[in-house]
Amino acid sequence: MGRGETTCRIGETTLRVFTHRPEGLGNGPLVVVFHGILRNAEEYRNHAESLAARLGGAVAAPLFDEARFPTVRYQQGGILREGRPVPPSEWTFSLVPPLLESLRRMLGDDEREIFLLGHSGGGQFLARMTAFVTVDVRRIVAANPGTHLFLNHEHRFPLGFGGIPREWSDEAAFQRYLAQPLTLYLGTGDTIRDENLDVSPEADRQGMSRYERGRRAWFRARQLAQERGWRFGWKLVEAPGIPHDHEQMFGHPQCLRALRGE
Repeated sequence: MGRGETTCRIGETTLRVFTHRPEGLGNGPLVVVFHGILRNAEEYRNHAESLAARLGGAVAAPLFDEARFPTVRYQQGGILREGRPVPPSEWTFSLVPPLLESLRRMLGDDEREIFLLGHSGGGQFLARMTAFVTVDVRRIVAANPGTHLFLNHEHRFPLGFGGIPREWSDEAAFQRYLAQPLTLYLGTGDTIRDENLDVSPEADRQGMSRYERGRRAWFRARQLAQERGWRFGWKLVEAPGIPHDHEQMFGHPQCLRALRGE
């Protein structure tokens, strides 16, 4: 009970996972939190505990260290290597389904409800993952991602689907992506162009701040779904006045709405 740490082995990959299991968990849900560029998984676990408590649940925070999971393998999921497609079995995205299976076994319930919550770089990871991998979870929440995967072939991955195989980016792939239970959870105060924000001309086409980029990504996605008559599973939830700070985002009442898909 309480805070702990475990190791999950997935094929040849091992991941450190920081956990918190409250007393009397029962069949409460599991909130799996994904850190950003600072790789501070333990801190994310700590700051998600009160959020999970409001759901009557536990927390797990996997660590994707920079040595093994640099930007192209974490925020971008490892689907390309030096611009060339990588087999799906080698994607970082593909670690998530077996990771969740392992965590469910650890808690003794193969049917336990799971929520995924990532902030900043972790939000980028989750938002892009939903385009390529299906996971058995209640909701996927991407909070304050720096950039987004827009549904077009004009922009190259990771900003669009250009440069990746058509079988991963055809109409059927777009339709699956838009049907995913994804929430973009944005702090309206996340408007500072800090040193960790991609300010390249390509990224700036999405907007000049994380908040602007997130809103544009959501509205463009909704527009495409409406035009094609496709199911749209995404939600947009905003935390008024909150800057680029995962602790404040997790602690805000709107975070529960984001997790519940309201």
